[in-house]
Amino acid sequence: MKTLRLKPGKERSMQRRHSWVFESAIARGAADSGETVRVESHDGAFLAWAAFSPISKIRARAWSFVETQRIDAAFFAAVCARAVAARGLFDLQSDGVRVVHGEADGLPGLIVDRYGDTLVAQFLSAGVERWKDVLADALLKATGLTKLYERSDASGREREGLKPVTGWLRGEGPTEITIREHDWKLSLDIATGHKTGFYLDQRDSRQRFAELAKHRRFRRVLNCFCYTGGFTVAALSGLKAAGALEGAELVSVDSSQPALDRARGHLALNGYGGEGSGIKTEFLDANVNTVLREFIEQGRTFDAIVLDPPKFAPTAAHAERAARAYKDINRLALKLLEPGGVLLTFSCSGGISADLFHKIVASAGLDAGVDGYIAERLGAAPDHPMTIEFPEGEYLKGLVVVRKPA
Repeated sequence: MKTLRLKPGKERSMQRRHSWVFESAIARGAADSGETVRVESHDGAFLAWAAFSPISKIRARAWSFVETQRIDAAFFAAVCARAVAARGLFDLQSDGVRVVHGEADGLPGLIVDRYGDTLVAQFLSAGVERWKDVLADALLKATGLTKLYERSDASGREREGLKPVTGWLRGEGPTEITIREHDWKLSLDIATGHKTGFYLDQRDSRQRFAELAKHRRFRRVLNCFCYTGGFTVAALSGLKAAGALEGAELVSVDSSQPALDRARGHLALNGYGGEGSGIKTEFLDANVNTVLREFIEQGRTFDAIVLDPPKFAPTAAHAERAARAYKDINRLALKLLEPGGVLLTFSCSGGISADLFHKIVASAGLDAGVDGYIAERLGAAPDHPMTIEFPEGEYLKGLVVVRKPA
């Protein structure tokens, strides 16, 4: 077994069971891509068994902190079974579920989502790539399913020296799938949709938006970076429950026409829209910043706005530039928000902490001349967990901001 020896003082994070070893922490040692190595402190004490990555700045990712543990097919079968069983601990109102969430489930670099009877996996690190076939079999056994589609086409593979790979890894079937989420239906294509096909992490935030729509009976809703319209459908569900669909106006904005086409389809799939519905809907294929500025010039206002932008800061190194982008869209949105209105604003950037995001939104409000209450903090659904040992798992941050009444 090959060994990595760390520099003095660099063992502390692994002693706290953090799974990453950075290149700068290693005194000596190397291995092949994905090979299991023994990680030791500078004085030779055992720290972990880990997968080596010769190209990534994260040179090793821990599999286990138990010295007697064997890293083999039986190990991965047990870890996958434990991850699947853990989802039963949560009340997940959907048949679209995150089954494996990387480091949080002891499988660094592996993302697996379940859509109905189909698994979709992203193998994003050298370690899980090396064990791909073993993991595929273990996942299917743990879930009792027969189909697994691979979507290993995220940019993170490049940093591991891995080429993008997509296609059926086990079984085959349609890539167009419809899932149930709370009281509505949503469709996706696992071959072409973002990530593994959809953003399951916003499931509970969409439900919260539906509850707010029911309670507040929103009249004018603006959904920015709407993708396939999940928050739009959620708002309509809440308004329907309140008997307040008649006269409602909903505007959905995204720069992807295919996503907007699917968003329109979601309205029909859930029985909204059409002649005589009394609902006014707009789907704008446009730049969100441009649209927000145009609406300000037109004097339009909204009593509910959702800002769910893409990742502006993948790492802390991008935080300063991303902060400016987040501030700008929040400043514009707050100007468009009616007194007493509700803004749901999110950051999915790992390089933006929850504290920094709060400060960005506060600065945006100051520049917009708008004050508001932080009514709630939102995050990823519980099947996308953050663990005690791995705080980097908290990538999705959300705030519910209520503009103070005039």
